[in-house]
Amino acid sequence: MESLRGKAAVAGVGESLLGKVAGKSTFAFSADASRAAIADAGIEKHEIDAIFTWASGAVDPFPYYAAALAEYLGLPIRYGAALDMGGAAFGSAVGVASMALAHGLCRTALVVTGENRRTGKTRDGKSVWEERGRVGYGHPEFEAPFGPVLPSFYALCAQRHMHLYGTKPEHLAEVAVTCRRHAALTPGSVQTEPITVQDVLDSPMISSPLHLLDCCPIADGGAAVIVTTPERARALRRPPVYVLGVGEGHTHVNATWMPDMTVTGAAISGPAAFRMAGLTPRDVHTAQVYDAFTILPIMFLEDLGFCAKGAGGPFVEGGRIGLGGELPINTDGGGLSHCQHGSSGLWHIIEAVRQVRGERGAAQVKGAQVALAHTNGGHLATQATVILGGEAAL
Repeated sequence: MESLRGKAAVAGVGESLLGKVAGKSTFAFSADASRAAIADAGIEKHEIDAIFTWASGAVDPFPYYAAALAEYLGLPIRYGAALDMGGAAFGSAVGVASMALAHGLCRTALVVTGENRRTGKTRDGKSVWEERGRVGYGHPEFEAPFGPVLPSFYALCAQRHMHLYGTKPEHLAEVAVTCRRHAALTPGSVQTEPITVQDVLDSPMISSPLHLLDCCPIADGGAAVIVTTPERARALRRPPVYVLGVGEGHTHVNATWMPDMTVTGAAISGPAAFRMAGLTPRDVHTAQVYDAFTILPIMFLEDLGFCAKGAGGPFVEGGRIGLGGELPINTDGGGLSHCQHGSSGLWHIIEAVRQVRGERGAAQVKGAQVALAHTNGGHLATQATVILGGEAAL
């Protein structure tokens, strides 16, 4: 595989208002975030000639989603793709944009998401989550008829991990507490009220062993990233953040066919990204890992190589994943506390960029020059890893 190391750079990032923001469409959130990213990069809108997004919004679905979004934004693009990978679409999109840039198919790409999943309404006037509460998740023949809710699939993984490796509810709770502490240092976060491990354990059980505070809240919001050539990025307003490595891993679609309930495609995507970057997990200063549920960072830290399989629970103890710790993760609060609208993947990339640029203030990881962002889609079905770095990492 041809290496993309250093052949693309993030030049701007942006997000919209987050949380419960009524009266905006999916595309409106995307537009707000895009304007913020364009301003951050210091470019003009007409300079964007490619767009990458996910396959469709949950509330405002459109056919030809990338083209429809480009139309809404007033962008006559010459390259685009809507990637059907759920939350992993945005890690993949950075890789696809990097390939397009490296081969001259575009010059400046917009990677963007937006969703009004918190306040958006279905045709009968219900919120999308009220509507979905009447149907099952998963495979329409073998899973959905039995009525599982979305957290159930992740709860199965957590139960298996606990059974095999002795992982404790307190380990999961530590992830939630750390993310909430980081969110309090991040403007715009959806959840900022401090919580304790005991608060997590005392919150209502959603799907054993996942309590309410082990699960992300659903929010409205949009996020966007500008990716361009390194030469172009160096001439713009912000310090360029280079794409050092990318990787994907796809193991299944439906949870019933997951080969191992404790091993994800991150065990494929992570090593691939590290090989391309010429780095190892020891070189990473901060990791932003998908965290719709607290079991996910524990599993991903293992599969990405930051600790051995089964050691994720103890790894998150003792402040190791907090600011000032051995490997600070989700330093904006992650999907658990900053923003999750059905796909928090692009926010992980934005936070990685901001850390490398050294602009996170009280939440800054000292000396961060290499940051990893890991994105997940479906029921742990699709995984994409991106490694980003500053000039010193090239």
